[in-house]
Amino acid sequence: MTIHWRKSSYSGTATDDVCVELGRLAPGADIGVRDSKAPKDGHLTLTSAQFIDLIARIKQDA
Repeated sequence: MTIHWRKSSYSGTATDDVCVELGRLAPGADIGVRDSKAPKDGHLTLTSAQFIDLIARIKQDA
């Protein structure tokens, strides 16, 4: 299966590529999170519930 990684539109420029990328690991399944500067270093796997919690915590701290 091919994972289609997506980067936020708020990420840095092409020369300042500082962002994470997200990818759906399978339809209706876990979400992958990886460093856009080091995509070959692997990814974290989060369930949908964990991902929702992560986003809520990020927004809370912003």
